[in-house]
Amino acid sequence: MKNILIPLGLSESKVRTARLQYAIDFAKELNAKVYAVEVFKELPRSGSLPSVNQALKGIAASWIEEEITKVDTKGVEVIPLVFEEELLEAIPKFNLKHSIDLLVLGAEVHDIKEPCFLGETTGGLVKKTEIPVLIIPQMYTFKPIHKILMAVKSGTVKKKNSLTPIKEILSTFGSEVKLLQVKTAEQLPEDSEFTKDLGEIVSTYKSTDNATLFQGVLEHLNENYPNLLCVFRRKRGFFAKLWEKNTVLKKDFDSRIPLLVLRGSD
Repeated sequence: MKNILIPLGLSESKVRTARLQYAIDFAKELNAKVYAVEVFKELPRSGSLPSVNQALKGIAASWIEEEITKVDTKGVEVIPLVFEEELLEAIPKFNLKHSIDLLVLGAEVHDIKEPCFLGETTGGLVKKTEIPVLIIPQMYTFKPIHKILMAVKSGTVKKKNSLTPIKEILSTFGSEVKLLQVKTAEQLPEDSEFTKDLGEIVSTYKSTDNATLFQGVLEHLNENYPNLLCVFRRKRGFFAKLWEKNTVLKKDFDSRIPLLVLRGSD
């Protein structure tokens, strides 16, 4: 992972700063660079407005640079970037030219009164982008990733290079991966087969019978004390409800550790 992208404007100031610092600390370990992004909404072009739009874009760029001054860059290259389109349109286009390896996004406000774990934009990016996504809890500080809990229904990984982020984390931190296979009533015979690449990175394996992948994860999350939870983006997978809406409610899932969402088979 050499290119990490983090949208800045999706959270309040102190949370935004903490998340940017996490992305930088993570990038430092991986010898990666960070793109810090803000969206500039252009006014309709008419009359003298082009000059106004240019000025507003400059203000957006200055705002990003000011946000960067609030963190310790630790020698990591942090590139301010202004998008002129909404994130759901701009990020996939930028990825085609610059090969983004990871998006760092955030969970919603950690407040019992706040119903969503993922908001509309964050949920939309997890759902629609082909880029691996790392979702960080609010005010979470970087910790070395030594234990990973990977939860799957199927052991088959069809997307090429889907496991690359995990392999790089293993190489960087010397992590161990505990694979939790959650068997549900929808289980297919081929789900019991494991891709060679997946089998090679797993330290321990456990299976469990549950109604959903959600339930299996919640039952085993606390007993394993992982530093990272890893799931695949599949239509039948962890975020099944995400395919209906671009939000995930906290009553469905809430996590106090980072959540890595890898590309799976659609």
